[in-house]
Amino acid sequence: MLTSFRGLVAVSLAAAGLSLTTPAIAQSDDEVASDFTVSANVALTTDYRFRGVSLSGGDPALQGGFDVAHDSGFYIGTWASSIDGGAAYGDLELDIYAGWSGNLSDAVSVDVGVLYYIYPTEDLGLDTDYIEPYASVGVNFGPAEATFGVAYAPEQDSLGGDDNLYLYTDVGFGLPGTPLTVTGHLGYTDGSLAPPLLAGTTDDTGLDWSLGASVAQGNFEVGVAYIGVEGPAIDGFTDDAIVGTISASF
Repeated sequence: MLTSFRGLVAVSLAAAGLSLTTPAIAQSDDEVASDFTVSANVALTTDYRFRGVSLSGGDPALQGGFDVAHDSGFYIGTWASSIDGGAAYGDLELDIYAGWSGNLSDAVSVDVGVLYYIYPTEDLGLDTDYIEPYASVGVNFGPAEATFGVAYAPEQDSLGGDDNLYLYTDVGFGLPGTPLTVTGHLGYTDGSLAPPLLAGTTDDTGLDWSLGASVAQGNFEVGVAYIGVEGPAIDGFTDDAIVGTISASF
């Protein structure tokens, strides 16, 4: 298992090597560099909700990350958020991921990869980090789009020796002639991260959902969403919430 950003860069470059080996002999450094795209993002949200469950204690969170993508479709990236995880998880979540995305047609795209969740500021010395492969298919219908995805975390000590399956559907519709997009989400969890189980019941399955809208202008976007989960409603954790987010991408 690779747990460093440098290791993920090495894997991405090695995987992309077949498409670079021959042309690179005749390419200048500038031409080789142009095969890569670097992007970054930053956001401030009123509540960090992960699959419907608050990881920031119902309080605002600062988030951001960056990605390096190759023209072949391979990419690597990292993303972080402030959290309220107590001594067991600390006050920071750091995600490192790598994968491949591409278009199967003008209307269908795919994305496959693996993500590693790290909690570097936990104070108890517990094994809280875990790995989760993922895959999704996106479909465009003019101004509308839908994504169908799955993420599976195999059995790990950090998940209590259990595994976790997450299935989800995201839909979005951009209103023609406006910067407004309406979005919807439905997710299903089976395993150690199910909202009812996290809320203290014995049920290890549960749904999460959201309905929102966002306005984009240039590099900036402002959004609001109503988010809910199945199971007991614990204030600042699994209760329904209206979440606002302002973000910028570069």
